[in-house]
Amino acid sequence: MTATVYLPLLLALPLALVAGWIAARSAPAAAARALVAAAVVVAASSTWSLMLLALTLLDDVPPLRALDQDPTIELPEPVPGPIALGAALLLVWGAVRLVRDLRRRRDTYRMLRAGGSPHTDLVVADWAAPLAVAVPGRPGHLLVTTGILKLLDADGRRVVFAHERSHLAHRHHRLAAAAAAAAAINPLLARVRDAVAYLIERWADEDAARAVGDRELTARAVANAALATAGSGPAVLGMNGGSAVLRVRALAEPAPPPRRRRLIGLVVIGSGCFATAVIATVQFVTLARAWL
Repeated sequence: MTATVYLPLLLALPLALVAGWIAARSAPAAAARALVAAAVVVAASSTWSLMLLALTLLDDVPPLRALDQDPTIELPEPVPGPIALGAALLLVWGAVRLVRDLRRRRDTYRMLRAGGSPHTDLVVADWAAPLAVAVPGRPGHLLVTTGILKLLDADGRRVVFAHERSHLAHRHHRLAAAAAAAAAINPLLARVRDAVAYLIERWADEDAARAVGDRELTARAVANAALATAGSGPAVLGMNGGSAVLRVRALAEPAPPPRRRRLIGLVVIGSGCFATAVIATVQFVTLARAWL
């Protein structure tokens, strides 16, 4: 096996480096979808590469070890044992991180659904903690607390409700979950996860601004809501607070145009990752045939 098998592991680095730049300069909806797609491809490809490396440990089982020690047979050498063992440990570590993330997300959803059963798309919980969040499900609904309602005026409530309804309408929880899963499997993608969380909020901000017809009002409501809910929301959802200053500044400017040319780099990274994973697979199959 050549160095090709390691490339999917390394291509997470350029994706992490460009994620923040793309999040700051691109239309939120297109950028969020593109970043999530690229992160999923990179995470899957890097996991596949680790699996190929870990599978070379099979040359240590007794029948294959006997072949390797036979001087009359020349077999291609797999990767060094320590690298294969390290790959196996990384796979286990990634699986543990993924399970933990899924459990935190499940527990958070259960806690939010305990706030009440919706008769419409809105549940008002008599909680002192200021909170407004979209709760996914069938059907999904908005959960707001009496604490947040006391802090917002009528205009602020309109913005917050429009913001959270955008999360429900576009199923933002799925994008957040996919980005978080990719980062759990490959920690190098943590910046991508954070960029997607920010873009999801920006996406909902832009929808809210269109719904109320006032970007300045939306900016004020975002600032007030972020300050009110700081530290009180379920951060695991990636849909509450965070980067409020950047969001307010973005709302002070015109809505960004959908310049898809800025996303070409993501296509190149994803395609390169997939291609190198395919090449590594072909090399592994050749190696396996020689041994078996």
